[in-house]
Amino acid sequence: MKRRLLTATAIAAAAALSLTACGSTQEASDANPSAAKITVTDAQGTKVTLDGPAKKVVGTEWNVVEDLETLGVAPAGVADVKGYSQWDSKVPLTGDPEDIGTRGEPSTDTIASIAPDLIVATTDLKDSVVAQLRKIAPTIVIASAKSGAQLDTIKDTLDLIAEATGTTAKADSVWKALEEKIADGKQEIAEAGKAGTKVAFADGYVLSNQVTIRPYTKGSLIGQVNAELGLTDAWSGTGIEGDAAYGLGSTDVEGLTKLPADTQFLYIDNKAASEDDVFGTTLASNSVWKSLPFVEQGTVHRLDDGIWMFGGPGAMDAYVDAAVAALTK
Repeated sequence: MKRRLLTATAIAAAAALSLTACGSTQEASDANPSAAKITVTDAQGTKVTLDGPAKKVVGTEWNVVEDLETLGVAPAGVADVKGYSQWDSKVPLTGDPEDIGTRGEPSTDTIASIAPDLIVATTDLKDSVVAQLRKIAPTIVIASAKSGAQLDTIKDTLDLIAEATGTTAKADSVWKALEEKIADGKQEIAEAGKAGTKVAFADGYVLSNQVTIRPYTKGSLIGQVNAELGLTDAWSGTGIEGDAAYGLGSTDVEGLTKLPADTQFLYIDNKAASEDDVFGTTLASNSVWKSLPFVEQGTVHRLDDGIWMFGGPGAMDAYVDAAVAALTK
């Protein structure tokens, strides 16, 4: 796991000196931001200049909203407020953000009415929409995901948002805390004799009365965190591959028969969203599901609700707690 944290000396120096990092310039500390302009370079290579640390920020995707909250910046606008509160409740919203519409199609009129200092979008949003957003306010675009480099990607996202909001010292402490959480979790798993445990994480949904299962392969964020915890990816060797962005695969119940017999199966569902519990309820009477060794052995674990599997350090902190608790109980 890449460690790119500032030393204590560097952090102290940043309070007195102009900070130059990742193509940005600013004259501010977290405690006493100045009115100096800040220039940041986003994931698309676009340079964006702000009049100072952004305070009124709109987020078009839940991972960037989560990062804002983690950095202590209450977002002024959030895509699908209700959905965020259901799926990412481990990093709850503060304040009273305006709902700007869906994550894929935010309302530019609503965003304009907020008059934000900054809009944070992602590469999942259409270029045409991003172009409209840039006409409203300074807009930075972060990389949504990159299979096999997910931890680096969420670190880059956190750092970029921190630069734009004058919260770099907070970002450093947040990342250090996540690294320590993962290291402690790895040690706890090892002490419980569970190092190397084969783990398969998935979610599932029902469409036209058919159950589709979505494996989170080793290229996913969850898969990479599992590897950092000293766990083994049970999807490897099954022939199920993840996509190039999120590391997500697709299979059906029969596909689960390819998993090793000693697999620990982890999943997250959502009571708040009134979703069917595919693994706990929908498949309860399915003969193939019931015959799977990990089902028969009782090594299927539903983790806590409200952990966004595509989130940032806040969500992954909660995931480590939940996964370690499930595997060591």
